[in-house]
Amino acid sequence: MYNNSALVKSILILAANPQGTSKLRLDEEVREIDIGLQRSQKREQFVLKQQWAVRPRDIYRAILDVRPQIVHFCGHGEGNEGLVFEDESGRTKFVDSEALANLFKLFSTQVECVLLNACYSEIQATAISQYIDYVIGMKQGIGDKAAINFAVGFYDALGAGKCYDFAFNLGCLAIQLSGMSEESTPAIKKNDEHDR
Repeated sequence: MYNNSALVKSILILAANPQGTSKLRLDEEVREIDIGLQRSQKREQFVLKQQWAVRPRDIYRAILDVRPQIVHFCGHGEGNEGLVFEDESGRTKFVDSEALANLFKLFSTQVECVLLNACYSEIQATAISQYIDYVIGMKQGIGDKAAINFAVGFYDALGAGKCYDFAFNLGCLAIQLSGMSEESTPAIKKNDEHDR
């Protein structure tokens, strides 16, 4: 589990917005996360790495290279079809729940938290939570601004030394404070079978 130790945690952001999908403000989301972490009390405890236009094989390559404790996906989700990544020509490539769960099973001793900031990603979050202690997905569609507000609140809390549960709750509150009614869209899945 996350604690307030002085260990540096790596955050890996995987972003995909393929051709033919609606344009998302992924750059704004990442910029706001970065600014929030830079100004936080515990800024020296976090390193933010980014991977853009992510293809399926880029996921495991980035996890191997960065060795993150937190993996954050921002982009599109399509429920049962999976999360939307890119193929070699920049078009839509789905990665389903089973493939994602099997991927994170391989990295379960390293990754503590996965945040799927994408519409209809609760299905993938549930599958991944078999192997990862904290996984956040979205129960339904979520607007760009609400997704960004959630991410900002979540990482502001982590940057202040708070635990993942608190960060999740502050992310939901950040949506509500911004005047949007999507605060109940994020869902947290916990695997309490083992402690880290």
